[in-house]
Amino acid sequence: MRVGENGVRQPAGRPTTTAQAVQTVQAVQDDTRPCGDVHVVLPAYNEAAALPSLLRRIAGVELADRITVWVVDDGSSDGTGDCVAGVGGIDVRLVRHPVNLGLGQAVQSGLRAVLDAAGDDDVLIVMDADDTHDPGLISALLEEVAAGADVVICSRFVDGGDDSTAPRWRRMLSRGARVVFGRVLHFDGIQDFTCGYRAYRVSLLRRAAAHWGERLVEERGFACMVELLLKLRHCGPVVSEIPFRLRYDRKPGASKLRLGRTLRQYLVLLTRDRLAPVPYRKL
Repeated sequence: MRVGENGVRQPAGRPTTTAQAVQTVQAVQDDTRPCGDVHVVLPAYNEAAALPSLLRRIAGVELADRITVWVVDDGSSDGTGDCVAGVGGIDVRLVRHPVNLGLGQAVQSGLRAVLDAAGDDDVLIVMDADDTHDPGLISALLEEVAAGADVVICSRFVDGGDDSTAPRWRRMLSRGARVVFGRVLHFDGIQDFTCGYRAYRVSLLRRAAAHWGERLVEERGFACMVELLLKLRHCGPVVSEIPFRLRYDRKPGASKLRLGRTLRQYLVLLTRDRLAPVPYRKL
């Protein structure tokens, strides 16, 4: 399912005529690189125990030769940034924060680093660095982008999705956010607002970054994923979801999400989205 400007559902892909549709299908069949290169951003804070395994799994995917991984070491104290040197078979680049700035600023730094290096036809994928996200879904994400999506969300709440390995309180938070953001923001067709595993067209992110500037990601914590989606909606993106099975049982450490803090961040985000005007520049 895809969602266009102002939450209006749109058909898969962009073609508007039969001839264009045939040409697009043929191009996808004939072109083994329909989306350009792939940039995977991994915001990481004290993930030395999980990161090497995740990087090896990314290196083992079918399209690994097209992937550049950007590890954003957000002021870790456990040697997270040093882990990238020991993994072969994939291009890994490191962005360091001298001190911990929070998930939102780690995502912001990763986006900025990729936008400085990527082409408009490239795809940026954000994943958690704790090895709970399956790199095997990268191909499915790229197929959705090739079919016309601008944003693809790995969703726990569509048929085939699952988050049963997560703690009960996290499942309740995710479902509560799904109900609240779905009703208040009228973003029809999106089931999973909070999952951090997503793909974005670089061209879309570049437009949004030029428009919002440093305000593209203002949240410091986990609410940044919802914030980014809300701000991108002003660009009228085509959004789709694919089924995602969260593997929380692969997580080697405790969760860094704090329930009370995240709830406050969601409340502030909703208030700001209602009251703060969009910058006066054409998207």
